[in-house]
Amino acid sequence: MSSEALVCPSCGAAVKHYRNPFPTVDIIIEINGGIVLIERKNPPYGWALPGGFVDYGEKLESAAVREAREETSLNVSGLRLLGCYSDPGRDPRMHTISIVYIASADGIPQAADDAVSVGVFTREALPGTLCFDHAAILSDYFLSTKSTPTTATRPA
Repeated sequence: MSSEALVCPSCGAAVKHYRNPFPTVDIIIEINGGIVLIERKNPPYGWALPGGFVDYGEKLESAAVREAREETSLNVSGLRLLGCYSDPGRDPRMHTISIVYIASADGIPQAADDAVSVGVFTREALPGTLCFDHAAILSDYFLSTKSTPTTATRPA
């Protein structure tokens, strides 16, 4: 049996391979009356929420804090859950499930790691096209904030 085969640790029998979605986190960072977006260094190119893959053995909350720091150089606080997004087509590379958090930060964001640039945007001045399903995520975010009244609703 090849070293890449999955085996049961108890009996050594081959284990069926399953294709499962990859867990990811995205984080909406509130700062100076806007939200932080990054311009991606890697495909798919464009503007996106800071975020990335959860490392094995890592808590989701820790992954969100780590990704925020890695991509924006910001330390975030007040982490709270916005929601989970699981549409199999949300990421053109593979099926991912994103757990999306909201947090606050102080300071000046600086692009790092997978970000080629970073910006702070208001609801009215978002980039025209966002990667992945981040436009839908931000729509949900703006609907959930009391400071931005709206009558629009997004179907499930």
